[in-house]
Amino acid sequence: MSVLTSRENDTAAIRALLDSSATAWGRGDGTGYGAHFTEDATDVTFAGTLYHGAAEIGGAHQALFESFLKGTKLAVDLVDLRFPGPDTAIAVTRGEVHKGSRPRRLGKLATYTLIRTNDGDWRIAAVQKTKHRPLMEAISFRAQPRTRPAPRPAHPGP
Repeated sequence: MSVLTSRENDTAAIRALLDSSATAWGRGDGTGYGAHFTEDATDVTFAGTLYHGAAEIGGAHQALFESFLKGTKLAVDLVDLRFPGPDTAIAVTRGEVHKGSRPRRLGKLATYTLIRTNDGDWRIAAVQKTKHRPLMEAISFRAQPRTRPAPRPAHPGP
């Protein structure tokens, strides 16, 4: 078995953090979900709501889990991960809130800013979510081909 590099360890830890937050979501555990965020985090939902801090994020999500999001799960796939500094990471994910089996199409994108805390753990400092609109995207690409981004390989995992 090979020894993982520091970057591979960080990548694995960030994947684990995102998976753990999705698990808390699936349990309907707002406190557990909020624990994945820093005390001064920001969460911009795809509806445009801005939450500040782990406690507010967790509390608001608990209210959502008890109402609109009751019984839902969160599917999250890491699309891109980069490290602009030793204790900072930017992750882009595709995801979807769902009931029942995991959807084949993940129609929401989220950009996470993650930081390594003083205790060495990774936490979410900010997240911005948006809904992918493939029809609008296709029209844009057809009308103005230079708007199409360059193809990128899937993000390799450790």
